[in-house]
Amino acid sequence: MVKMPAAHVVVGEREVRVSSPDRIVYEATDRTAEVTKLQVCEYFAEVADAFMLANGNRPVALERWPGGWREGMTLSVGPMGQQQGDGFYSKRLPKGAPEWIETCRVTTPNGRPIDELRLSEPAAAVWAAHMGTLTFHPWAVRASDVEHPDEFRVDLDPQEGATFKDAQRVAEATRELLEELGLRGFAKTSGNRGIHIYVRIERRYGFEEVRHAAIGLGRELERRDIGATTKWWKEERPAGSVFLDFNQNLRDRTVAGAWSLRPKPGAPVSTPVTWEQLAEVKDAREFNLFSVPEFLSDGDPWSEIDEVAHSLDPLLQLWETLPGGELNFPPDHPKMPGEPPRVQPSKKVAEHWDADGNRIDT
Repeated sequence: MVKMPAAHVVVGEREVRVSSPDRIVYEATDRTAEVTKLQVCEYFAEVADAFMLANGNRPVALERWPGGWREGMTLSVGPMGQQQGDGFYSKRLPKGAPEWIETCRVTTPNGRPIDELRLSEPAAAVWAAHMGTLTFHPWAVRASDVEHPDEFRVDLDPQEGATFKDAQRVAEATRELLEELGLRGFAKTSGNRGIHIYVRIERRYGFEEVRHAAIGLGRELERRDIGATTKWWKEERPAGSVFLDFNQNLRDRTVAGAWSLRPKPGAPVSTPVTWEQLAEVKDAREFNLFSVPEFLSDGDPWSEIDEVAHSLDPLLQLWETLPGGELNFPPDHPKMPGEPPRVQPSKKVAEHWDADGNRIDT
């Protein structure tokens, strides 16, 4: 087989080299044709303006599938050097980056500094796609202030027995609640079964405060009995419920960025939509690498997202007033004051834990 020579994609003032442009990244499905590496790079160039509005000047982790994605492939989540999957996360800037690529230093929950790719220009996204990136995972901060998020994120994840329609119902209830509190939310499909809602916020809150705002929001939604849950342990989530993942607002926790591809059949895209458009979606797979550029030609649904930065105080008031107390942090975060025991409730032996959730040595 003759190897195809490298191609070049022009984006902005850059010309980005793309090696192995004919590599198949997505196989054909009954609704979409196969997708090559060059098409992936051209896609990110085509949606560049909208992509940068949503993700620009943010540090990003890269979800890379260098050999392309196929059904049955796995994503490795272990430390570098111990990864066994077909895809993996690059938190540090990959080697071989051109000199014009910029980075941003962020700090992990354990205090370790990492220099991640900064999306300083559209060509950076195309170069990352050339390196096998399908999904960009941007932090909820701008590079100019990495300690104070400018974005509040609501990650709605349908549980077993729930459908995209259930996520739509909870998303609409979330929109209504946010509007009652004077906040404007912007929705997007996750590219899978879920829905994400973003709110631009004033840059004066820490990560833990933003997380508490998400818990406050989730508890009010639970109180309204529309099928939402904030239960951290899967075994406690009601069948058919939609989990509001409050911990996605913490340091070093990210969701798929707007306009990113996802490793699923048919090259689906995590697609920003208006609330009216979201209500009409029957199948989120309708938004894919082939259809999204045409969808965007009618205008960016998030064109007004930067117009107002909201206060989180109304949501923090819910956190303060609604009962329930602290909830679990992810396992890679330090143990926090008032946090419940980090053990599945079904495996918990009460006498092994004190009132503050700390394990007692016996």
